[in-house]
Amino acid sequence: MAQNIICLWYQGDAEEAASFYAQTFPNSKITAIHQAPASYPDGKEGDVLTVEFTVVGVACVGLNGGPVFKHSEAFSFQIITEDQAETDKYWDAIVTNGGAESQCGWCKDKWGLSWQITPRVLLDATTNKDKGIAKRAFNAMMKMKKIDIATIESAMVGSTEK
Repeated sequence: MAQNIICLWYQGDAEEAASFYAQTFPNSKITAIHQAPASYPDGKEGDVLTVEFTVVGVACVGLNGGPVFKHSEAFSFQIITEDQAETDKYWDAIVTNGGAESQCGWCKDKWGLSWQITPRVLLDATTNKDKGIAKRAFNAMMKMKKIDIATIESAMVGSTEK
């Protein structure tokens, strides 16, 4: 039976990244750590080669492949949050652990992996059947780094003032 597992390329620190994800997000854990059976271009026999883990229930494997490939925004984890406290918790965990803020709810962790910390209210607003609500919420979001739910809710009722 086929199985889909996301493979993420790291530069020797897959175990550190997986540990951080397991400690930060619910339903996340390291499930296995495998050492290299022989030396390879960016490591030696016995080094951690792969780490199997889950991030919010999504199966992943971290491959310590070396500096050849870098993460890009072409792939990101999108974490749906239910309130501002949860949004702040995950955003702050990523950004204050060596990560960086970006725009519209996006940030990068210290390993260069992109994350979208997305309140459910933002998704509901920007996909609203009322195009006026969707447009106001979208325009409000475009001015943000971390999503501020109160501002999105204000935009939904026609005001972007807090």
